[in-house]
Amino acid sequence: MNTQRPLDLVIFGGTGDLAMRKLLPALYHLHCDGLLAAATRIVGVARDDLDDAGYRELVCVQAQRFLGKDFRRSDWNTFVARLLYARVDALDGTSFSGLAEQLSARPDGQRVFYLSTAPSLFAAISRHLEAAGLIAADSRVVLEKPLGHDLASSRAINDEVGHYFGEGQIYRIDHYLGKEPVQNLLALRFGNALFEPLWRREWVRDVQITVAEQVGVEARGDFYDRVGAMRDMVQNHLLQLLCIVAMEPPASINPDAVRDEKLKILRALRPFGPGDVASRSVRGQYRAGASGGQPVPGYLEEAGIAPDSRTETFVALKAEINTWRWAGVPFFLRTGKRMQDKVAEIVINFRSVPHSIFGIPASPQHANRMVIRMQPEETVDLHLLAKQPGDVMHLQPVQLNLDFAEAFRSRRLEAYERLLMDVMRGNLTLFVRRDEQEAAWRWVEPILAGWDASGERPKPYTAGTWGPAASSALLSRDGLSWYEEI
Repeated sequence: MNTQRPLDLVIFGGTGDLAMRKLLPALYHLHCDGLLAAATRIVGVARDDLDDAGYRELVCVQAQRFLGKDFRRSDWNTFVARLLYARVDALDGTSFSGLAEQLSARPDGQRVFYLSTAPSLFAAISRHLEAAGLIAADSRVVLEKPLGHDLASSRAINDEVGHYFGEGQIYRIDHYLGKEPVQNLLALRFGNALFEPLWRREWVRDVQITVAEQVGVEARGDFYDRVGAMRDMVQNHLLQLLCIVAMEPPASINPDAVRDEKLKILRALRPFGPGDVASRSVRGQYRAGASGGQPVPGYLEEAGIAPDSRTETFVALKAEINTWRWAGVPFFLRTGKRMQDKVAEIVINFRSVPHSIFGIPASPQHANRMVIRMQPEETVDLHLLAKQPGDVMHLQPVQLNLDFAEAFRSRRLEAYERLLMDVMRGNLTLFVRRDEQEAAWRWVEPILAGWDASGERPKPYTAGTWGPAASSALLSRDGLSWYEEI
């Protein structure tokens, strides 16, 4: 941090899975790298009957599990001194008095409230923080997804939180925007003259964005069955990635300059009409199969799932952007659980050469493409054709590879580390603005309504595969294939 002003990071849901698995390990890494100001305190807030010592012991046990070899006792002993605990019931305003007493001991300190709870509690927490006198003009609040179930509920939550925090104080987090390859996509597009002339309909054939998971619903069955893949992944993560790929160059890296351009893309997405839902969308639900060489149950056999559930665990969509740059270029979005591999990637498929002088027909196999991979490894690959060594002109595909681990030896910040630093620095660039969020809901809602109106069940697919066959058919109607099928 470039400031030594005291800062209190208050994590509501401080004993929950996200705090233990992501937030506290991220803060530990920032501490070890010297990126937390000496005066920074971390206050875990939950209903559990704990004191500071009990909370530190609980966090230590979980940290060893999630940090693995990165856990170092000497660093931990200095980090744990930052940890405090406050027992608070989010629905009971009187229970905020202890938290207020802790925070008021540093009246000159800045406060960041991270709401890692159910969104239904956001309004109550904000109201009780205000009543306890804990919100100042420079306070900030971080909101975890999903922010609502539809446009109306999203607006209601934003209205309630916005009554106590200004828009410039609200950080709606999407951790995919904190991933290093996504940051490098911005750098590649807007820091180099090489790609801009090609980044348009004349040269790009199609774009594919995939976020695939091998895991099932795990212990989140009850939550996931109320949400589904569209709300959990598409409305936020995948549409944000689409915006980064398709947006026009902003005037600067200023937060609103970037977010203005993303908003234009969301508003330019071609809406889904009643007839489009069947032809431009696929939803699926996994059945029993195998993952990692082990048998796994189907979605309907998972704990917490209703036996007649129609919740989708897979979504594939054909999106189109009505702008001069992208008119006619299909953007295919795909996400699912219990897929064949764990992968998050963006594939930019360029058009084939108009005429081959080498006697080989132009085909998708020979097309140039850029693959930006976010997981499992973080790389950017540029696929080209080159001459194979020998006495004849025979072309074969080759890759120019940027491996971030090899290119940059220093430790890279994980997504939550970067985003937490941005919250503490007051940088809103990588956070979702309210109008962006509402534009995404407006585009998604007709698809959800179309699925409900059809009465059809999600298409089944076997766990450990790439989803239902209809997903491949979605692309084949345009003479295209998913990247792994080429």
